[in-house]
Amino acid sequence: MTIHGEHPFLPPESERSPVRRLRGRLPSPVSLWTTAYDGKRAGLTVSSMLVADGDPGFVIGLIDPDSDLWEMLQAARTAVVSLLGAPHQQLADAFGYVAPAPGGPFRMIEWDDTEWGPAPVGVSTWAGCRLVDADPLQVGWALQVQLEIAHVELAPEELSPLVHRRGRYTAL
Repeated sequence: MTIHGEHPFLPPESERSPVRRLRGRLPSPVSLWTTAYDGKRAGLTVSSMLVADGDPGFVIGLIDPDSDLWEMLQAARTAVVSLLGAPHQQLADAFGYVAPAPGGPFRMIEWDDTEWGPAPVGVSTWAGCRLVDADPLQVGWALQVQLEIAHVELAPEELSPLVHRRGRYTAL
C-alpha cells in the first residue's frame, strides 16, 4: 500500500469547473444555519452568505435545495445563523456532511433552544432570523434564501473567526 499526497478522487485540473475554482479563491465566512420544527432539528454549514445592513437587516445565503435544512426551514420559517470560530472546524465538517458525526452533528456540542431554533453553546455571535420567501430564486445549483434578522447576539469576540478558502479552513 502506498500513501499519496494528492486527493484520490479529485478530477484533473483541466476537468474542474472554472466557476467553482473562482469561488474557491474567495475567502468565505463559515456559518452554521440551524432550525427546528415539530421536535426535530436540521442544520447546514453555509459559506456562501452575506449580511445586508438595514432596518431590518437580512442574511442572504445559498442553500442546497435538497438539504434537510431547507425542507425544515420551509416548515419552521425561522432559523439561527451562527458564525463559527477556529475551534468549530469539526462541527462545520459534520454539518457540511464531509465528516462523520456518530449519533448526528447535534450531539457534538450543547445547544440553547431559542424561539428561532437551536443556537450552539460556545459560539459568540449568532442571529435569530425569519424566512422571507418560502419559494426563493434558484441561483446556479442553490437557492438564494433570504432571512430577515429579528435578533442578534454579540458576545465579546474571544474566538478567531473561521474562514474557508480553496477547500481549507483558516482562522483570522
